[in-house]
Amino acid sequence: MSINQQTNVKENLKTPLDWGKAACDSLMAFFEPSELPPDGRWHYHQGVFLESMRQLREIVGGEDYLNYIKAYVDHNIDEHGNFLWNRKELDAIQAGLLLFELDDKFEDTRYRKAAKKLRNMFPTLNTTSDGGFWHKDGYPYQMWLDGLYMGGVFSMNYAKAYNEPELIEMVLEQERLMRKHTLDEETGLYHHAWDESRVQGWADSETGKSPEFWGRAIGWYGITYNEILDFLPDNHESREEIAEALRNLAESLVKYQDPENGMWYQVVDKRERSDNWVETSCSALFIYTIARAIRGGVLDESYKEHAIKGYRGLLDRMQFDEEGHFIMPEICIGTGVGDYEHYINRPKTANDLHGVGSFVLASMEMQHLLPEL
Repeated sequence: MSINQQTNVKENLKTPLDWGKAACDSLMAFFEPSELPPDGRWHYHQGVFLESMRQLREIVGGEDYLNYIKAYVDHNIDEHGNFLWNRKELDAIQAGLLLFELDDKFEDTRYRKAAKKLRNMFPTLNTTSDGGFWHKDGYPYQMWLDGLYMGGVFSMNYAKAYNEPELIEMVLEQERLMRKHTLDEETGLYHHAWDESRVQGWADSETGKSPEFWGRAIGWYGITYNEILDFLPDNHESREEIAEALRNLAESLVKYQDPENGMWYQVVDKRERSDNWVETSCSALFIYTIARAIRGGVLDESYKEHAIKGYRGLLDRMQFDEEGHFIMPEICIGTGVGDYEHYINRPKTANDLHGVGSFVLASMEMQHLLPEL
């Protein structure tokens, strides 16, 4: 599609919600629910995208969205509530966010049975000496930022749906441990991971922290701060602690925002490096984090310009194919923990579900700040 044609397509999208719908509709056109990449299994890749679609449907309506989500879930869960998932990692829990609305809307016991299986995973998880969940069994004594979102948001939704408030306290404790072990006081950013055993090649021999600040992992953390605040009562003793941590993170993020394009980089604090690159999924998550914190009253209106600049920069990067389908480029594929070269050399891809889901979430939040583009 030519530059002029791309411009015409973009001009027809008048609101952030229009952009969110375009993203969802395009992926629905490309993939049957059972074939969502990378391999059609029960996992957070699909869960991130479909949860963003579910939230978008709450605003714009559309039975097609609900049917698509239900088809994905039904493909993975049998008539007894059994499903195939990796019981050794927090990542496998996130897609459980899709189950609560289905359980509420349909007289089908499978959804609650499946949710209970995921909920019952937490007591079985291996932990660090102070009680932090290992990210995966294959990564012993390691806590990764991503894990708080992957398991925590499901836990809080489960607590609300089925009256288990102790799960919220569990999430608060996991967050405190993660912040204790990964926060960098100098930059205000969070290291991707922490190795209690200090045996990993990437782990600092004294602190156990990984060496870099990887964008998307920090983005998942920002999402989780906002989610926690939505679940905490106004008088909860931890509310101000979480709000302050979110404010501090947002204050740090805007310092590393590119002043020209409004975006953020794969390694967040090193945008001056010539080999570092703008990464669209983390940029979308940071925009979401800031915009939602403004709406929630945690951040003041001075942050609005940062969210708008970032979102406009993000839209400038978006593309469309010859059929007018949405394409989100420059998304880092899933990655482990490593040094600077590790992150910089990770492949980039288009329409990876990490990124499209993040973009849809950002678009929903920006609708509140920027009703018309």
